[in-house]
Amino acid sequence: MSQNRLEKNLQSKIASGGKCLMPYLTAGFPDLDTTVRLIERFDSAGCPAIEVGFPFSDSIADGPVIQESFYHALDNGFRVDALLEAIGNLRSRVSTALVAMVSMSLVAKRGVERFARDVASAGFDAMIVPDVPVDEADAVTPAAESAGLCNVLMEAPTSSQARRKWIASKSRGFLYVIASRGITGERQDVSGDLAAHVQAMRSLTDVPLIVGFGINTPEHVREVCRSADGAIVGSAIVRRITKCIEESASADAIVDTLGRYVDALQVGTTV
Repeated sequence: MSQNRLEKNLQSKIASGGKCLMPYLTAGFPDLDTTVRLIERFDSAGCPAIEVGFPFSDSIADGPVIQESFYHALDNGFRVDALLEAIGNLRSRVSTALVAMVSMSLVAKRGVERFARDVASAGFDAMIVPDVPVDEADAVTPAAESAGLCNVLMEAPTSSQARRKWIASKSRGFLYVIASRGITGERQDVSGDLAAHVQAMRSLTDVPLIVGFGINTPEHVREVCRSADGAIVGSAIVRRITKCIEESASADAIVDTLGRYVDALQVGTTV
């Protein structure tokens, strides 16, 4: 498999001495048109990659903020095919890499090979399947690679050393390092042992190490980027979109508000 856009974008950023801010969006929240506009705005802010969450009804690892965004999108009629069409129409306008964050239940419903082909054809560059059972994980990687996608794996602080080695050997594009125990959501502080955790993972893999879970301020991003190659911000972005919706903000206002927030987070990538 040749190097794809995700690998090129992250490695180019790191080779130039930079760090990678990777925002997360729930697809279809508040609607697909706004999702597309936010991707464009984050791309213009210099984000080398953006995670796009596929809403589903039985989220386990996600906290209440992202779960509520899933329910909102599903209530508004979110459909995977509509997202793929929207991404296909968008792809030529942005240079950022797009990472599909998706439940195994959605992947299995379509079939692993077909799902990977469909998301790659639409313009996604990678997939993360956070709830894939261990005994099914090896089925995802070949399907992803056959479609030209990176299969990104997640590594938690609770992982055994054997599990960490397996994850490190399998993850492509980057390794998603979970900063803290528990579900997603904003936290007051970054884990005190994160730097040691990241250093331990560096001894096991050459792929970029991007840290997520709980990061929500430029200071958090800066602290994470002192040891890791980048930071993922999810719940804090989704919460701000939720607040905009509660205030009946227009799509223009949502894009402006979130764009300025991501611009502020980008400042934290300068360490």
